Amino acid sequence: MRLVLTGRQVDITPGIRRLVDRKFARLERLLGDALVSSQVVLALEKGRRHADITVHVAGDHQLSTRTAGPTWNTTLTAAVEKVTHQAAKLKGKWTESKRRRAPFSAVAALTVPAEPAPSNGPRVVRVSRAQFKPMSVENAALELAASGDPFLLFRNVDTDGLSVLIRRAGGSFGLIEPER
Repeated sequence: MRLVLTGRQVDITPGIRRLVDRKFARLERLLGDALVSSQVVLALEKGRRHADITVHVAGDHQLSTRTAGPTWNTTLTAAVEKVTHQAAKLKGKWTESKRRRAPFSAVAALTVPAEPAPSNGPRVVRVSRAQFKPMSVENAALELAASGDPFLLFRNVDTDGLSVLIRRAGGSFGLIEPER
């Protein structure tokens, strides 16, 4: 991080520079590589010490504050506390947006691991249990079109057997029926 320390009506002594560096250590830990640069302007006006802090963060974000106090320690503590609060809020927004962007699969959300399969064969994962409603092929096609599922298993009222209706790539449906 690049730190620019400016004094107006104030000489920047090594003690003040160490104080500023010590106060900014927590902010550097919080933001890490996202912290680009900081500008600190220390001013003495009418016996009060003012600290004006501007922090540039990755993504064109800018955090800033202005505080005043009787000593440099209290002034810088209050200023860095305010900027740290702003940085924590910004970092919370970043992590929240990362959570929302995470890919979500409805099938993965429903998967419940079944008994462990033998290591030499494929692993079977139970997705869900369903009751097979008796319905006609037309009603099954309407239900499959309304849902986003790739297939629908139903009890065919015409044959009184289980049938599978699958969604094909071209938008059409395929019907799989058992042999008699």
